[in-house]
Amino acid sequence: MAKILEQGHAAPDFTLSANNEATISLKNYAGKNLVLYFYPKDDTSGCTLEAQNFNALREDFLKANTVIVGVSPDSLASHSKFAKKYDLQFSLASDEAKTMLEAYGVWAEKSTSHQTAKLSQQNVQKLIYKSPSV
Repeated sequence: MAKILEQGHAAPDFTLSANNEATISLKNYAGKNLVLYFYPKDDTSGCTLEAQNFNALREDFLKANTVIVGVSPDSLASHSKFAKKYDLQFSLASDEAKTMLEAYGVWAEKSTSHQTAKLSQQNVQKLIYKSPSV
């Protein structure tokens, strides 16, 4: 697993496809705060609860000029099904190649750690949550 990002370090750039047929990149969020949350798999109990919690707070995030993006190695088809099933109103980005997950230090074979990072002006402003290493 790559080194986990630290507060104040530059956030690695990325370009990924998302479930809403968009291509998203870090530069798309210039002038906004971005919450990236990384999770291992769509439609599992813990990941579903995490997604539902972000979804419930989406309006509060928007009022704070903050966009939420979930990232996992699942396919776009899986993300679309997951988003539709739970009426998720934010983007789920697919990183099947695990390039971004590795760059952000959250990928380990057969596991993606649950992490949430708040990015501001392309720097890691705060690591909000890091799951314990398993």
